[in-house]
Amino acid sequence: MTKAAEQMKGRAGRLARLMPAGPSTAARTPFVLLVVLLLTGGLISLLLLNSALNEGSFRLSELKRETTELTDEQQALQRDVDGYSKPDALERKARELGMVPGGNPAFLGPDGKVRGVPERATAQPSPTPASEPETGATGVAGSASPPATDAGASAPAAPATPSRTPTTPLPTSSGR
Repeated sequence: MTKAAEQMKGRAGRLARLMPAGPSTAARTPFVLLVVLLLTGGLISLLLLNSALNEGSFRLSELKRETTELTDEQQALQRDVDGYSKPDALERKARELGMVPGGNPAFLGPDGKVRGVPERATAQPSPTPASEPETGATGVAGSASPPATDAGASAPAAPATPSRTPTTPLPTSSGR
């Protein structure tokens, strides 16, 4: 051992004896490189993981925005459907198409007999609002031209179809 190491006493002397100076630094170089490579790889992997999480976060916020837009559109369409499904709107649209309320129904029993007397549906004039003055072609109230009527009231009647009397049994398709 060297003289300097012999002169040291205590912990420092023991350390100097355990770690001799000189060629031992060459043995530590691969270990230091391994530690540096592991730290560098860990940092790079953390960077990649962070980038992937950020990309997923951006995609998630985009999908949430799209979901909100589609939900708003769906609610608007549902409001439109609800508006068209109201009874008064359905009746008005049916009258515009020339449809009239049905008469008394007749029912076909399981034995093939007709129960009830069917009646043909007839068009009733639709009520006109009393608050509107009648206007003619000139646009002056009380002119000689007839008032405008609903399309359902002036629609031609459906062609007559041969009706069956209640005593005539109807054919059934049950195969009996």
